[in-house]
Amino acid sequence: MHPTTSRRGRRTIAAVTGSAVLALLATACTGTNDAGGSDDSASGKDVTITFWHGWSQDNEVKAINDNIAAFEKAHPNIHVKAVGNIADDKVNQALRAGGDDAPDVVSSFTTNNVGMFCSTKAFVDLNPLLKKSGVDAAKTFPAAMLNYTQFQGNQCTLPLLGDAYGLYYNKKAFAAAGITAPPKTFSEFADAAAKLTVPDGDGFKQLGFLPNYHGYESTTEHFLGQYGPAYFGADGKSSLATDPKVAAMLKWQKDLVDKLGGFDKLEKYRSTFGEEFSEKNPFHTGQVAMAIDGEWRTNSLAESKPGFDWATAPFPVPDDQAATYGRGYQTGTVIGIARSSKKQAAAWELVKYLTTDTDAVVGFANAIHNVPSTFDALNSPKLISDPNFKTFLDIAKNPNSGTTPASANGGAYIVSLQNLGYAYESGKQPDLAAGLAATAKEIDAAIAQAK
Repeated sequence: MHPTTSRRGRRTIAAVTGSAVLALLATACTGTNDAGGSDDSASGKDVTITFWHGWSQDNEVKAINDNIAAFEKAHPNIHVKAVGNIADDKVNQALRAGGDDAPDVVSSFTTNNVGMFCSTKAFVDLNPLLKKSGVDAAKTFPAAMLNYTQFQGNQCTLPLLGDAYGLYYNKKAFAAAGITAPPKTFSEFADAAAKLTVPDGDGFKQLGFLPNYHGYESTTEHFLGQYGPAYFGADGKSSLATDPKVAAMLKWQKDLVDKLGGFDKLEKYRSTFGEEFSEKNPFHTGQVAMAIDGEWRTNSLAESKPGFDWATAPFPVPDDQAATYGRGYQTGTVIGIARSSKKQAAAWELVKYLTTDTDAVVGFANAIHNVPSTFDALNSPKLISDPNFKTFLDIAKNPNSGTTPASANGGAYIVSLQNLGYAYESGKQPDLAAGLAATAKEIDAAIAQAK
């Protein structure tokens, strides 16, 4: 993930604009979804493919270009034209227009768009290519990563590095509060958050944890990652109103908000926080003693050197799911082949290399401090890690870890749930059951309209 851009922000933007994106894709990408291609790369003839990606920082661009150079060395007849800093809206416009200027291979930071990429057949189904190449996806990629790269059996993208979410905690604050180990269950977490909270008049000198949904990375889907909900039933309908895990999470979060001072007091304190991706992040400054965040934060903390020792651990789990401790929410970058590409055979060789070659995946992960996206890369001795980063590697390997499933209209359902979360935590919607029922109805109607 780009260390200066919030994944949450990218997903939310994608969800809000999902209807427009879907309209673009539906206009251009209908009909068959045949994998393969008519280019002559397999016969050794020269072919040039265009690869669009979103990375823009110097270290990121160098890392992807290094992998491309290694690929071209191994495939001397395939040449790659890489174009960076490309957002999904530009991808969608190019796929709609088609022609020689459209990309052959595309990577996206927005997993919420996978459902649209697959359902509109903007990207080819990679299942036949995986099978032909002898790649067993289930044995190659962690389950959560496979989940967010496919839609209704259509594996139209593959994982290209990932993000995992865990707990960051201030060891100095823990020692001062007499806490000897990171909490593993939500009851332990609530107790720790209270012990770590130091009031200061109407505010705080230190807050144990900020549970408010407008906080950095404290989103409904990240918290729900500790519960393991399905989000949708076998009939494709939203299960938010019938799955007790969803109501349990919302109640847990609201109880924690109330326990730590109430919504208004916490929001007032939140207004004093600096930017998420800066040294003024509230965990860096010591304003909060615990935070939920991704693996990239380890590198940010190592560089900023805050005035306290810190450590990482898996985020706690519900007390009735204590055996699942070690799980976490996962997301990441995805990569696919444009259906409009006339060079799909060569495009597949690049996608296969970037996603399944262990040295390529490990080298890229080391360079940009993301979680590798294959089992072999996660276990590679070449992977640069320390105990704090290892937390996130273990979360990625944990079979209980989960994600948010793809939907035909992108992440709109996540926005609907998030809006309910805002209303419930603030007291604007006191009837949780009614709120969940209305939200599920809203989600179903939006998805039906998108089909």
